[in-house]
Amino acid sequence: MLTGLVQLLTRITFVFLALMTGLPVLGQAPQNQDARTLAEAIQKRYDQVRDFSADFVHVYKGGTLRMQTTERGTVLIKKPGKMRWQYNTPEDKLFVSDGRTMYAYFPADAQVTVSLMPLDDEASAAVLLLTGKGDLVRDFRPEYVDPPGFASDSFALRLEPISPTPDYESLILIVARKNLALRQLISTDRQGGTSTFQFTNLAENLGLTDSHFSFTIPLDVEVTRHNIGSQ
Repeated sequence: MLTGLVQLLTRITFVFLALMTGLPVLGQAPQNQDARTLAEAIQKRYDQVRDFSADFVHVYKGGTLRMQTTERGTVLIKKPGKMRWQYNTPEDKLFVSDGRTMYAYFPADAQVTVSLMPLDDEASAAVLLLTGKGDLVRDFRPEYVDPPGFASDSFALRLEPISPTPDYESLILIVARKNLALRQLISTDRQGGTSTFQFTNLAENLGLTDSHFSFTIPLDVEVTRHNIGSQ
């Protein structure tokens, strides 16, 4: 379960980064804009967003089991490092971080996994981005790629981490050529699997309170703790 949790949180981190491009960054994007300039614009937008909410659809394909799943839910994010991912279709799952501790709750299995957020010197670039301490241009190599379907009205930017990590290989952001609004997010893991996220009803800088990111472990569930003492 821990491996699955880490992989999911890594993909969630990428989503957090990508959502910062939800509003126009540069107005109409220059046609000759290089990949680094576009990445800098995305990072600038990311720096301006304190919190956000959205509905999401998450499609996972491939991997070692050659599986395909489609899940739906809602997400709340607040800097630094706070997140709440509520999956509600096809089954309920909840992933919560209060910035220090991460919880994964699976109601159907009556199970909760608890783990600490990595320290700065132990964290991947993705986790540092989530906590507001990373930098898109500093920590990744950006390059243009063809967008899925070779859409002429979109930019696709591939982000490869400068420091390799076992949890993921790369991320592709697809944004509108006209105003850089986010259209699609695709992450690729090292087993050949791809996660595609689509978002609707995005709202930014809502003034979310910390109470949204607190979690009380229910009674009568199995609790697994990783590198954390009793709470």
